[in-house]
Parts: sequence; structure tokens; C-alpha cells
Amino acid sequence: MAQQFNAQNIKKRTSVLVFLKGSTAPLVLYVENSEELYAELQQCLKSAAASVIEKETQGPLKKVSFISNQVAAVAIQEEQYVG
Repeated sequence: MAQQFNAQNIKKRTSVLVFLKGSTAPLVLYVENSEELYAELQQCLKSAAASVIEKETQGPLKKVSFISNQVAAVAIQEEQYVG
């Protein structure tokens, strides 16, 4: 029997996608303020200096680290989910 979902149960959340050089799949980071993280990572794209970026997240990845000069692209993704 198919379960029907009420439109009130559908919620939206945003994540920041981090595409690293040499990687086929992006890191999907769920954070409290996705716009802030996006802006921070955009600065990495503008800088040639290498530094370690470490973030705690709210999704399946609890903590992630990567080198800033390995960031190839960043994006914000909005998705719907039933909650």
C-alpha cells in the first residue's frame, strides 16, 4: 500500500557541494549557515595559498578536512525531503 505524504511534511534543506580536484563526486556538506560556508570556500578559489580546512557538519559526514587549494568548484544545493 502506497503511503501518501501531506504537503506539510515536505521540508527544504540546503547543502554545500565541494568539488575537489581529481575527485569524481563532490563532498556534500550540511551546515547551519550554507551561505557563509559557500562564501568562505569561494575565497579558497581566489587564493593560491594552501591551508587545511576542517569543518563539522550536521549530515552523514560529521567532520571533514581538505586542502584549500584542491577546491575546484563550490555550489549550494536545495533539496526537498519528508520530515
